[in-house]
Amino acid sequence: MTNAISISAQNLTKVYRRGTEEIFAVNNISLEIKTGEYVAFIGPSGSGKTTLINILGCLDNPTSGSLIIAGRTIFGQKKAVSERELTKVRRELFGYIFQKFYLIPTLNVLENVLLPCTFYRKDATDDYAADLLHSLGMEKRMTHLPGQLSGGEMQRVAIARSLINRPKILLADEPTGNLDSARSEEISHVLHELNRKEGLTIILVTHNPALAKTADRIVELKDGKVL
Repeated sequence: MTNAISISAQNLTKVYRRGTEEIFAVNNISLEIKTGEYVAFIGPSGSGKTTLINILGCLDNPTSGSLIIAGRTIFGQKKAVSERELTKVRRELFGYIFQKFYLIPTLNVLENVLLPCTFYRKDATDDYAADLLHSLGMEKRMTHLPGQLSGGEMQRVAIARSLINRPKILLADEPTGNLDSARSEEISHVLHELNRKEGLTIILVTHNPALAKTADRIVELKDGKVL
């Protein structure tokens, strides 16, 4: 881990309005995440974890506050960057892993991993995708369909897919939420290795205490605030 700041957030707030009621999903949160750091967000349901990670990953806009990623102001006092620019930031800087695997059932493992390259018009060789799958222990499953895989194997495919564009930051929202304890431990090991060996910055949302403990830093949220 270096001392460089990968993400800097100041006074991030996200408000949802229901009639005259205001709900603060994220309430004035400021934090910094260093390049190569592994950070876990924990807290009860409704604490704002997913909303916060979505803002940090440019999947959602804050109501107010500023966000700087890799030295570039994404949201701030001035007008936020355009949607086109946000798409470029998502494509070039982030990889995303979700609780649901979102694999295409009619595509095999290799085809699922290469799918983002189709949308992003970015060249990626089959060899690189195969290397990713090999590093994740999936080299013997490349021609299998998702329905022929276990839950842990499907999540490994989803991780490989998230890495195909060589992201700088990996966002993982409840990546073990649909897995049993043994498969959860497998994915925990994979994330730990990606962080330690590849130097990948990882931001994790989890209810799994064992998974959270593998991170460099744990940030606990409640009612949209950092405790």
